[in-house]
Amino acid sequence: MVKKNSKKAAPATIARNKRATFEYRFEEKMEAGLSLMGWEVKSIRMGKVNLSDCYVFLKNGEAFMHGCTIIPLNTASTHVVCDPLRLKKLLLSRKELDKLAGLVERQGYSIIPISMYWRKGAWVKVEIGLGKGKKDHDKREDTKAREWEVEKARVMKKEKTRG
Repeated sequence: MVKKNSKKAAPATIARNKRATFEYRFEEKMEAGLSLMGWEVKSIRMGKVNLSDCYVFLKNGEAFMHGCTIIPLNTASTHVVCDPLRLKKLLLSRKELDKLAGLVERQGYSIIPISMYWRKGAWVKVEIGLGKGKKDHDKREDTKAREWEVEKARVMKKEKTRG
């Protein structure tokens, strides 16, 4: 008798937008599919993706990701024009798009891609966050909290080796 593993495999992360968590406070996160061309998938498999200056905007009832740089491979086809900064369409349900549009227009939220990862080995997904920009004092508090965690770990390690 074969037992099925109840644990879900962690998604294989392709790229993360580390700057987004520093610049924004996210209230909600959701997963979106990505409409890609063949050369883009091959470049993503090689890890040639940059999400650092990326954002999502809504136009005509659809969501698009702007600023995501996918560097084409040298072996890309010669008959296909490879534009590294091409707009990528996000695949979301109508309900999700309507919710995002309402929050962005009425409450001033921003939609920022947080990470890109593989789902079930073949599907590229993007985790997008709905959030507002942090002020300078919020960033300082985060930096202090991070430094305190490092210091606390250092002290705990020192006490552990002493005892």
